[in-house]
Amino acid sequence: MMRPWHRRGDGFTLIELMIVMAIIVILAGMATAMYTNSLQRSKEAVLKSDLFRMRDAIDQYYADKNKYPPSLDALVSEKYLRGLPVDPFTNSAETWQTTMAEPEPGNALADTGVFDVKSGAELTAMDGTRYADW
Repeated sequence: MMRPWHRRGDGFTLIELMIVMAIIVILAGMATAMYTNSLQRSKEAVLKSDLFRMRDAIDQYYADKNKYPPSLDALVSEKYLRGLPVDPFTNSAETWQTTMAEPEPGNALADTGVFDVKSGAELTAMDGTRYADW
């Protein structure tokens, strides 16, 4: 009776264990990348929503009072917003960048107010644009 050179037992070989570990590492890396991307996409969606809400409140203020609000805090104090949202990328409600309206032609003494609002983040979005340009 001939005996085989090696006898396979009930355990795994080192090569089998290495292959399984390599597969686990690859899958964990893919999951981490997907998690990071989904987190960034969700922050971008929150930023777009916040900008839309604040711009809508500015438009409603203008429609009601025929002038732009003097600051974003005026939108809160006059109940157009419950509170200033927190910028998801700067984690602060104080970093919003405002664009002031041009004075009316022929009325240089007219009050200018907040015409537009943008993010204060200096980061780049997943589509290649800057958040400050949204």
